[in-house]
Amino acid sequence: MKKVTIKEYARMHKMSIFHVIKKIKSEELKSETITENGSEKVFIMIEEQSVEKQEKQTKKAEHKESLEEENERLKAEIVRLKNALKRCKKGILI
Repeated sequence: MKKVTIKEYARMHKMSIFHVIKKIKSEELKSETITENGSEKVFIMIEEQSVEKQEKQTKKAEHKESLEEENERLKAEIVRLKNALKRCKKGILI
């Protein structure tokens, strides 16, 4: 088990700190409160394997989204160019 702070967990999973705290309160995440130097610190308990899996899933999701966005952009560009070509052909024939 690996211990990470709320801030580190939020950064690793690209979430807001608020959402991480909500997950801790709703017990979706295992956490442990430790008192250090008179202040309480909350650490999230995560398994080593799950960290690697979640990082891979995040990277795949980002890559997939960017490919889908690029595909849509290219489709729109093709439609625009086809319309421009039709206008050029009409101008030449007249």
